[in-house]
Amino acid sequence: MSERTHSNTLAGWREWVQLPDVGVPWIKAKLDTGAQTSSIHAYEVEAFDRDGEAWVRFRIRPWQKSDADEAEVECPVLDVRRVRSSSGHVEERFVVSLPLVLVGHRVDAEVTLSNRDAMGFRMLIGREALSRGYVVDSARSFLGDRAPRPMRRRNRGAA
Repeated sequence: MSERTHSNTLAGWREWVQLPDVGVPWIKAKLDTGAQTSSIHAYEVEAFDRDGEAWVRFRIRPWQKSDADEAEVECPVLDVRRVRSSSGHVEERFVVSLPLVLVGHRVDAEVTLSNRDAMGFRMLIGREALSRGYVVDSARSFLGDRAPRPMRRRNRGAA
């Protein structure tokens, strides 16, 4: 594995995360040591075959109530897993690998694709990714870089 590891990087319970390989400069994430796998808000999820391999295409809208910095992403499917949500609902979700930058360190994370539109955070970072050198301080927030506001805002309710 080419991933560099680090130890004991302090992170708050919520952080701004970068997804540079898929063109998402910033997305607000909740760090959740109670969740095993990370999750991201994905919509227009479409499975397809590429050279006999399972792939998935989806869109990420990193800012709530805005289409700024929206990205279309295509990734190989690592797995399809049955995941129980915090409300107890079980659903099958695609799992992909997304390199992310959290508090200045790059890690590869297994991420499930789900509809997080009703959630306060577009991304959740689970303990699989956090176990690669992070210590979460539940009393602190945004210890890494802060994201700027999106340049172009659009009210979803407007025509």
